Amino acid sequence: MKKMQKILVTGGAGYIGSFMVRELKTKGFDPVILDNLSQGHRQSVADFRLEQIDLVTQKEKLDSLLSSEKFDGVIHMASFIQMGESYKNPAKYYLNNVYGFMNLLDSMKEYDVNKIILSSSAGVYGNPVRVPIKEDDAKNPLNPYGETKYIMERMLEDYDAAYGIKFISIRYFNAAGAALDGNIGEDHPEESHLIPNIIKSGLASTEFTLFGDDYATPDGTCVRDYIHVLDLVGTHSIAMEKLLSGSQSNFYNAGMGKGYSNKEVIKSVEEVTGLKINVKVLPKREGDANSLCADIEKIQSELGWQPKYSINDIVKTAYLWHKTRPSGYNE
Repeated sequence: MKKMQKILVTGGAGYIGSFMVRELKTKGFDPVILDNLSQGHRQSVADFRLEQIDLVTQKEKLDSLLSSEKFDGVIHMASFIQMGESYKNPAKYYLNNVYGFMNLLDSMKEYDVNKIILSSSAGVYGNPVRVPIKEDDAKNPLNPYGETKYIMERMLEDYDAAYGIKFISIRYFNAAGAALDGNIGEDHPEESHLIPNIIKSGLASTEFTLFGDDYATPDGTCVRDYIHVLDLVGTHSIAMEKLLSGSQSNFYNAGMGKGYSNKEVIKSVEEVTGLKINVKVLPKREGDANSLCADIEKIQSELGWQPKYSINDIVKTAYLWHKTRPSGYNE
């Protein structure tokens, strides 16, 4: 009987990570979670093995884990992700996202783990030179968060050239949605993402704050490409399978290949859920690009991946999650 390949998922107790470990288990892998639980939720991965390790402050504990057992690959999802916060506290982002990542790569190098999938970001592009965005378009991050992701990608190229660590970087656009049965979903301590904030405002009958209606877009609100979290973790598992079968390092966009404005998303929430969204418009935030939309031809042709879920599917599953979310989930 073939031994299951063991994959370390950093940030595996977080929103996307908790879907990732389920996807890996379904695909026949043996996932192990590494998480410091600063953002993740232990109860969302109660049925999985979890190693509570901080990549920044507990390098020796990380070394002990990687030296004591053989991991076939790593999926790295342990980044801080809030664009606005990264302006206010860039040190937090460079420390966790860059220094913590360097600790991970150095341990991988030391203990012969030479395959990694990076959850990257469309934030590496900044305001794009064209839409939809292709993988080889210019990189000009507009905020410290996007800059850290770009630095991480360049580190991977250097570690591949010097040490042979093969990687695939998935530059995803806006991950959203929840499990089809509403069992797990998005729940950050300080939520910054559009769709959950619209739904939570509607459920609580409070005002939803829309930042900016004067962008250079058709309806004045910024346009984003959304991807259901189930589609997203599918890209990562396919990418890991490719690396393990000998694929070379590469970069891929992951999205729906279609953009939706903030006003269009609000309309979808109202139509799918029946909620009435009361919108308050405030000035745009620094660092928000006008329009971000993925060209997904490369990931479709080279990895054979296709998105399955629509914007209405994203809203439907997110609504089910937020409507039925267990009490005490953030404890």
